[in-house]
Amino acid sequence: MAAMLRSTVSLKASFNGSKVEQKNVKAAASRSFKTVASLKAIKEAGKTAAASLAATAFLVGGANALTFNELQNLTYLQVKGTGVANTCPVIEGSASPLSLRAGNYKVGKMCLEPTSFKVKEESQFKSGEEEFVDTKLMTRLTYTLDEISGSLSVGGNGDITFTEEDGIDYAAVTVQLPGGERVPFLFSVKELVAKGNSNQFGGDFSVPSYRGATFLDPKGRGAATGYDNAVALPAASDAEEFEKENIKSNAVLKGSAVFNVAKFDAATGEVAGVFESIQPSDTDMGAKAPKDIKITGLWYGQIS
Repeated sequence: MAAMLRSTVSLKASFNGSKVEQKNVKAAASRSFKTVASLKAIKEAGKTAAASLAATAFLVGGANALTFNELQNLTYLQVKGTGVANTCPVIEGSASPLSLRAGNYKVGKMCLEPTSFKVKEESQFKSGEEEFVDTKLMTRLTYTLDEISGSLSVGGNGDITFTEEDGIDYAAVTVQLPGGERVPFLFSVKELVAKGNSNQFGGDFSVPSYRGATFLDPKGRGAATGYDNAVALPAASDAEEFEKENIKSNAVLKGSAVFNVAKFDAATGEVAGVFESIQPSDTDMGAKAPKDIKITGLWYGQIS
């Protein structure tokens, strides 16, 4: 059984080493989140990278990954400390296109396993454009989203709409930039509404605030409780330079994601593929401008 368990470290190394980050993918995704990541740009990036990304991901996962039934047959002690709990199931056999009749379906056991986190940073060159840079993961193996469920509708022309409804649809993650700066964010697909066809679908989702309304900063200030300002500076409490620190915000931001379908098993209803999303990082409750986070990885679900 030990031979069956996937090594998360080797998976990340293999995935990150693959040459699937093409220039046109970066061009489509490298826009500031000030205007919210465009679904159209993400779709164009996904169309270009879908074939190579899917081939690489499933080539890596095929040798070491576990199917849904294999995961269900593992005991707690067999999973503990191995990193398997942080992985998504795979589908064995050759790839087949997603084919569904018109109607309404349910999607369950949906799982999203990130394999790459990148943060948009300013170029080191004076006239260079912003680009997504590699990061070092600081979070333990607890960032995979799982048990997500939702509804799927298929139209007569083959168009599909997926609406996320429930599940573990966000997880706290922290990554570190090459310069040492750490960037926390909530990896999320909360309230995702994705539209497209049987090969690719995508849409916008909500990104909740990294901190809740009752969180207090070191000065005791919060959104729903605590002090209104830093009491150590009463004379300058209303100064404009402290406004962002004093007025806390836990506003919900937006992100966009695209899902590519790589495999479908009509007998079991299992579907799997790769995804790419762009979302904002933590804003320190409104005190900082969010950074763009690009997340790529594998996804799995069961259609009934």
